[in-house]
Amino acid sequence: MNLRLRPDVASTDTPDGTVLLDQRTGRYWQLNRTGAHVLRQLVAGHDVDGIAARLSARYGLDVGQVRRDVFDVADRLCAAGLAEVA
Repeated sequence: MNLRLRPDVASTDTPDGTVLLDQRTGRYWQLNRTGAHVLRQLVAGHDVDGIAARLSARYGLDVGQVRRDVFDVADRLCAAGLAEVA
């Protein structure tokens, strides 16, 4: 899955993750460090299975659950109008 932020979404990294500003609505969204990592990896064109495998190995989590979580991050960003599948 290749994800991209919409052109009217500003992104700023913080010590705790990433903050996204939807400039159309003025609403802010905050991603924790893991969510920010997932977003950066998807925007960089990395595949979901690879992202999930690396996170699973790093944190000792079930790869299937991590895969679902990665898709969930992407789905929520798209549903909020912040990102779109490229």
